[in-house]
Amino acid sequence: MSQTIPRADYAQRLQSRHASLSEAIRRHVVFGNLRVSVLLAGLAVLYMAVVRGLFSDWWLIAPAVAFFWAGARLDAAVNARARLTRAVTYYERGLSRLAGQWAGVGGETGERFLEDSHLYARDLDLFGKASLFELMNSARTRMGESTLAAWLKASSGPAIVQARQQAVAELARHTDLREDLAVLDEDERTGVHPDALAAWGEQPNRLDLSRVAVWLWLLSAAGLLAFIGLIVRLAALIQLVQLSANTLAVLQVYVLTMFVVCGTITWRFRSRTAAIFEAVDEAAHDLKLLAGVLGRLEVERFSAPSLIALRAALDVAGQPPSRRITQLGRITDLVDSRDHFLIRLAGPLILWDLHVAYAVERWRKRSGPAVRRWLSAVGEIEALLSLARYHYEHPDDIFPELGADAAGFDGESLGHPLLPDAAMVRNDLRLTAGLRVLVVSGSNMSGKSTLLRTVGVNAVLAQAGAPVRARRLRMSPLEIGASIRIQDSLQAGVSRFYAEITRLGLIMRRADNGPVLFLIDELLQGTNSYDRRIGAEAVVRGLVERGAIGLVTTHDLALTQVADALDARGANVHFEETFEGGRMHFDYLLRPGVVQKSNALALMREIGLEV
Repeated sequence: MSQTIPRADYAQRLQSRHASLSEAIRRHVVFGNLRVSVLLAGLAVLYMAVVRGLFSDWWLIAPAVAFFWAGARLDAAVNARARLTRAVTYYERGLSRLAGQWAGVGGETGERFLEDSHLYARDLDLFGKASLFELMNSARTRMGESTLAAWLKASSGPAIVQARQQAVAELARHTDLREDLAVLDEDERTGVHPDALAAWGEQPNRLDLSRVAVWLWLLSAAGLLAFIGLIVRLAALIQLVQLSANTLAVLQVYVLTMFVVCGTITWRFRSRTAAIFEAVDEAAHDLKLLAGVLGRLEVERFSAPSLIALRAALDVAGQPPSRRITQLGRITDLVDSRDHFLIRLAGPLILWDLHVAYAVERWRKRSGPAVRRWLSAVGEIEALLSLARYHYEHPDDIFPELGADAAGFDGESLGHPLLPDAAMVRNDLRLTAGLRVLVVSGSNMSGKSTLLRTVGVNAVLAQAGAPVRARRLRMSPLEIGASIRIQDSLQAGVSRFYAEITRLGLIMRRADNGPVLFLIDELLQGTNSYDRRIGAEAVVRGLVERGAIGLVTTHDLALTQVADALDARGANVHFEETFEGGRMHFDYLLRPGVVQKSNALALMREIGLEV
């Protein structure tokens, strides 16, 4: 298998990062010990100079310089060690994914994207532990995760898919870019909420920036002098300094006057500044990682048209987005600094709140309208990088062909992407404008539900712009509707049968608006055989007459007559098994026709039931 290529690449890079990490650890120890030694030497020089009087005070300069130099080197070694530790973890997880050991090892599962009303996300294991999202996602930001989730939850047209395929094929070669983003700053993903940040950037300003005049700075300077005067007045009270009575009186009047003037101005703007601080606190936080991601993407150059367009969305006049986001991070630090003890003391006199509020509003006026564009571009590039990493790690998977012709799904050697190669059995499957429905019969555990998920997941990947697990796949744009993992709800008072027919109704209505690929497992199993037979034929016929194509599974052989009732538009296929040596054996190969035997009684006897 050509998967040996990424495995060998990851193993080589892991070995290299291990070697670099060992060197970083050595430098960490060396400069840590050196800094301690310099500190001890500096204390010895201080003792000899001050206490013993053997040296001049100028001798302290050398150890002070050496101490700060060693500190800078130590910080660099610590940062390199942390970065290389993350790189080692990154490639170890990559090798685990290639070995099929990726579920539940720390990746984002995307459970927050699950919706009970969605027509296939839960049925096809798109989100949650051991899900498609957990396998594919490599985004560091919420924007990237949300974009990838949106692509998996909704189909895209052929033109969009083709553009993504070109971008994914190019990005698959950018292994260094994926590593650089993976090791940025911290292991956690950024907590930035893109919608809130973008909406905040687009809000109108609450302060008139055109009227920020010299008066604000003059008053702040006067207030600073008043604060210094207050300190002097307090020093005079405890007799640290000696001042005349007239000087003390003038100083006291000046300080009180500035308190009144600055307090009045602060009171006048208090509601607007409070609203500004509340809004920026809710929207702009955890910006360091976002700035790092932007900074790395800004220096990258691409050739695929869609990537060029996304990269161009990050180009602005003046400072690049990464620096502007960094600047916003510093401003939010100033907002948080209002709780500091010294700021609480001096803030009213130097109009600290007003200066910080104006800094927030100036940033928003200059950069706010572009924030949504930046976040959208970052989200799309990160989603494409997720697909690209998957493509690089699964080079045998192919890009499907999406045509705009009649509803169809023609796949050769289809496999399930979440199954390891050793456990995966591939099958061919073809649905066309002529043959629209396959009724899949077979025993319990024979592979019927897995076949539905195999078809569905590959259709999701195909219409997201990702490679698919197949030797060949051609399909038309299709909405997907699945009824596989349907459950009752005690709290909602909904039986499984009612939940199933509700889902079937939603799929039927979706088919009224365009071609649908329906995937229905054990159709209407929650009712009696008579109603089931009549209802199943009506449901399948209704979907076919609306132009839908799909698969229906059953272990009730009576429902295989549904295919016969559709004439050439339906066909029966089946899975079968053998029972040898007291054990059931499945080959999971799809065969034409109706299954001729059942394993239910054999399975019951195998676990000890007397039947």
